[in-house]
Parts: sequence; C-alpha cells; structure tokens
Amino acid sequence: MAKESMKAREVKRLKLVQRYAAKRAELKKENDLVGLSKLPRNSNPIRLHNRCKLTGRPKGYMRLFGISRIQFREMASKGLIPGVKKASW
Repeated sequence: MAKESMKAREVKRLKLVQRYAAKRAELKKENDLVGLSKLPRNSNPIRLHNRCKLTGRPKGYMRLFGISRIQFREMASKGLIPGVKKASW
C-alpha cells in the first residue's frame, strides 16, 4: 500500500496539469519558452505517474484496467474482472 501522501501528490499534480493545459498549449504554439518556464513544474503532464487505483502501487501498472498486476491477478482469480479467466494448459 502506498503512502497516502504519495497518492495525494499525484492527485494534486493531475489537477495542476488540467488547470494549465490550455495555457501551456497556447505558449507552446507561440514558442514562448520563457512563459513556459514560469508555469509550475507540476503542471507539466510528463511529471504524472500512473498508480494503481486500489493500492497506489506505482510499478506494474496495467493501463487497460487501471490497477497493478498484483491486484489484477487477485481480482481475476476471484472472477471479479469480466471476460478474464486464468489460463491453464
């Protein structure tokens, strides 16, 4: 389980990215590097990091489901993910 502060930091970054998206696009179109450098660092979408929606784990993230590989495996074994079943041959 990730620390709550790490999860909160990602949420804060996401809000900043959304708030400054239009302004950032406008400055990029004008090629205004000075204006871009004055924006907050966390408003850059590159600084976002995918985290598991359930546990906050930053590694082993599966984009299609929005959860980590560990949670995916547990949920698939319990039959909680529609259309996914454990392979056996």
